[in-house]
Amino acid sequence: MSSPQPLRVLLADDEALLRAGVRAILSADPGIEVVAEAADGREAVDLTLRHRPDVALLDIRMPRLDGLQAAEELRRTVPDTALIMLTTFSEDAYIARALGCGVGGFLLKSGDPRELLAGVRAVADGAACLSPEVARRVIDRLGPDRLGRAADARARLAPLTGREREVVALVGAGLSNAEIAARLHVVEGTVKAHVSAVLGRLGLKNRVQLAILAYEAGEAGEGVDAG
Repeated sequence: MSSPQPLRVLLADDEALLRAGVRAILSADPGIEVVAEAADGREAVDLTLRHRPDVALLDIRMPRLDGLQAAEELRRTVPDTALIMLTTFSEDAYIARALGCGVGGFLLKSGDPRELLAGVRAVADGAACLSPEVARRVIDRLGPDRLGRAADARARLAPLTGREREVVALVGAGLSNAEIAARLHVVEGTVKAHVSAVLGRLGLKNRVQLAILAYEAGEAGEGVDAG
């Protein structure tokens, strides 16, 4: 039986030292292959079109095209490539803007290397990957009335069925469709149907927005049997 193909990753950041560090972390995992590196957003788009990686890691601040512009173009031209934004705490406004770009996750440049590896695997598997620290910062940025926003989020989720809310909680916890299916003892297609239905009913564009809503409502990962 042949071994599975490694996940193919493109890395884009204008800081060579940071690229080297991230490459070293990714290359230490035999299940991940860095297929290309880019020093700016335009190069990132061009190399993604050429290599068709499973995941593109994009710095937010880059010359020529920034990470948000690159993400928007890649969503149109290479929709099968999952996107992760590499960010710092000083870029909260960029993170909020990126929620509508179809980005699959946000990771801190200063985060744990294990979080980086887990995030790459998660978005490749269709999950939302959101550092808890980033989620809290985004929620703070979206509005000063946190109690009001939490109440609004809970009200938006209230009409969902019990099973749909379980799915939302697990999306908020960063689980992929396959992991949610295993947790809830259903087939993966059922989870996909629930996620699509919930996104449509709530008027959301992607799983990251759904994860943020779960965080706001205080339901991310809660109320689900871990067995």
